[in-house]
Amino acid sequence: MKRREFIMLLCGGAAAAWTIAARAQQGSRLPTIGVLLTGNPDPELFLVGFREALRRIGYIEGKNARLEVRTAGGTAALLPEKATELVQLKVDVIVTSLTPTAEAAKRATSSIPIVMAAAGDPVATGLIDSLARPGGNVTGIATASAAFAGKSIELIREVIPAARRVAVLANEADPFFRPFLAHLYQGALALGIEIETALTRPETPLDGVFLELAKKRVDALIVQASILKREVLDLALKDGLPTFSSNRQVADAGGLMSYSASSEEVFRLAAGYVDSILKGRKPADLPVSQPTRFELVINLKTAKALGVIIPPTLLARADRVIE
Repeated sequence: MKRREFIMLLCGGAAAAWTIAARAQQGSRLPTIGVLLTGNPDPELFLVGFREALRRIGYIEGKNARLEVRTAGGTAALLPEKATELVQLKVDVIVTSLTPTAEAAKRATSSIPIVMAAAGDPVATGLIDSLARPGGNVTGIATASAAFAGKSIELIREVIPAARRVAVLANEADPFFRPFLAHLYQGALALGIEIETALTRPETPLDGVFLELAKKRVDALIVQASILKREVLDLALKDGLPTFSSNRQVADAGGLMSYSASSEEVFRLAAGYVDSILKGRKPADLPVSQPTRFELVINLKTAKALGVIIPPTLLARADRVIE
C-alpha cells in the first residue's frame, strides 16, 4: 500500500463518525478505546492532544465513543496490572504511549488491537515484525529514534561547543533503552563526545544518581523520554546541567531543549489507526507509520537561568521558543 493511500485511509474520519453515531443512536454499546500510560510524563498532556485528534475525526467521548484510561502513576511495575484491567474491560482497542506501555499491553493480550502512539524502534524491541508488515495485534507510530538520538548530541555541540562529557539518564525498565543508547554512542563518537550512562527506573529517587554525575563533571544531560519526571529537571537545574530530550515535555517543563516528532502529527495518526480498527481493519494489515514532522523547542527562560547563550541561528530554526 502506498503511503499516500494509507494516510487517506487513516484520515477517513467522516465515514467513521457517521457509522459510530448511527450505532450509538441504535442503543448498542459504544466503542471503547483503552488508553495505557506510564504516568511519567504527565498523562494529561497526552490525553488532551489525543482527545482533540479523535474529536476532529468525529469521535466524541461520551457521545459516540468511550475512553478507559489507565496510568501506572510513574511505577513501571504497575503497568502489567493496568494493562490487564483494560483487557478485562474488553476494550475494542488499546492506545499506548512509549515503549513500556506497548510492551505491557502486548503481554496482556494477543487479540485486542494495540496502537502505539508512539514507540521507539519497535522492531528492535520486538513489538512488531517490521514497519511494512507489523504482524500480530500491534501497529501505530514508530519514532525515528536514530535521528532523535543523534540530533540531541548535535544540539549539545552547537549550544555548548566545549562540551566533552555528556550524561544520559536512561530507563532500564524500558526495552528501548538499549537501541536508544546505541544510537547515542554512535552520534557521540562521531563528534568526539564521551557518554556517561546512568541507568535508573521511573520510581527510583535520583539524588544519588545526580551526585555521581556531579563527580564526573558532565557538561549536559540527555533524558530518555520514558524516565522524565519533575525531579529530573529540578536536580538538573540545581546542578547547572542543560537538559536535552526527544520528548517535548522536557522543554515545556523546564529543560533546555527538545527535538521530537510533532505531537499533533502523532495524535492525528494514532486517531486514524483507531478509526481504521473500529471500522474492522486488522492491525497486522496496517503498516506502521513514522513521523514526517519534527519540532525543536527551546526554553529561553531556562537558558538564562543556566547562563547558556543560544546561538541566534539555532533560535531562528526553533519551532517554538519559551520565554
